[in-house]
Amino acid sequence: MGQHIVVLSGAGISAESGLSTFRDNGGLWEKYSVYDVATPEAFQRNRDLVLRFYNQRRRQLQDVQPNQAHRLLAELEARHRVTVITQNVDDLHERGGSTNVLHLHGELTKARSSVHAELIYDIGYNDIKPGDTCDRGFQLRPHIVWFGEEVPMLEKAADVVRTADHLLIVGTSLQVYPAAGLVHEVDFDVPVTVIDPGEPASVSRAQVIRKGASEGVEEWVKRFL
Repeated sequence: MGQHIVVLSGAGISAESGLSTFRDNGGLWEKYSVYDVATPEAFQRNRDLVLRFYNQRRRQLQDVQPNQAHRLLAELEARHRVTVITQNVDDLHERGGSTNVLHLHGELTKARSSVHAELIYDIGYNDIKPGDTCDRGFQLRPHIVWFGEEVPMLEKAADVVRTADHLLIVGTSLQVYPAAGLVHEVDFDVPVTVIDPGEPASVSRAQVIRKGASEGVEEWVKRFL
């Protein structure tokens, strides 16, 4: 089944579909403080605000479509084993056709119990409302890894990176830890490519394609299709 291509993706790939990013100018953090909408303490302090914030993001997600970068990465599966490890909480990789996606920071289209983290529910693009509860009667919350919480999929992601024949990094500045540390898990002789139109964080031995996500992925995948 060809080679194992591991893709590490971030907000930049979704931005081309029209999703607001958190860190860029005009991004969501300029409208909301991290401490008001993306911490466990915020949820305890103002549950309704946090739920409204993620309901708004879910509605926005419903209105956008996968872009060329998402679709091209999915096409690689015809000839290779492809694993997408994404920092994104949207479902654009899946809607673009990728079948093996690992979400480091959770999934916007899922909810989970605020007490029993193992109780996770597919909710699609529906709202989570105050009073919506899990099977054990506790309030549902977004299935999102908030600041200050453990990243439960991190070790699984590290195991995946260690098996890569190629590592592609697209749409991420590699400035967010612990996810950014995954690049150091790749074997020394494995080719690493970074697609970034700006100045990406230094990755030793990486080939850098200074283009946006769709244009850069289109250039990169030609050698594998």
